[in-house]
Amino acid sequence: MCTRYFMDDAPKELAEIFDIVMQSELSDKFVRKFGRPIITKGEVRPTDITPVIAPNKKGIRTVYPMRWGFNNPNHDSTVFNARVETANSKPTFKDAWKSHRCIIPASYYFEWEHFKSDNGKEKTGAKYSIQPEGTTMTWLCGLYRIENGFPVFVVLTKEPSENVSFIHDRMPLIMPQDKINDWINPETNPITMLKYALDNMITEKAIEDKNQIPNQLMFRSFS
Repeated sequence: MCTRYFMDDAPKELAEIFDIVMQSELSDKFVRKFGRPIITKGEVRPTDITPVIAPNKKGIRTVYPMRWGFNNPNHDSTVFNARVETANSKPTFKDAWKSHRCIIPASYYFEWEHFKSDNGKEKTGAKYSIQPEGTTMTWLCGLYRIENGFPVFVVLTKEPSENVSFIHDRMPLIMPQDKINDWINPETNPITMLKYALDNMITEKAIEDKNQIPNQLMFRSFS
């Protein structure tokens, strides 16, 4: 699963994405509606509003602010991840799987080690930062839809690669940068893209910085 990721301000790709979001009228609407900032740096958590790459109405690659999580009215809950193996058949995700796919830009994602204790109970261990080998960017694959006039997204997950399986039994679906346009293209069959998913990950134990304050864009609000 994936319920945390991190955005650094160093990569050029992220700086360009942040610039676009800062100029977005939708960002201001989010702030006016929910009274919450757009997260553009630091650790991103479920229900946060953050930059996401998706096509516009003309099919052109664009950056939008989106809130993390689909509402599930049947269970009065919020869903943050979708399994790639079942997204095409579950009512909550199947429409988005077909034509509303997105990319969530990140520097890396976090996962907590899961293991069974001596008494057989599931326990959570160390926190790890994880990213594809040889890159400073992690392009997380997701699905999006519109809820009450605002775009929301979930992160797709899959079976873990060998060098991640010791931490958790799931990992995000991650695309190489040169496949972003193909993934978000509504005309693309997403099944054909799965063979490009990145599996060779670098993992390292994360060091918590309690003094870190995430960078948040608070847009002006108009009455």
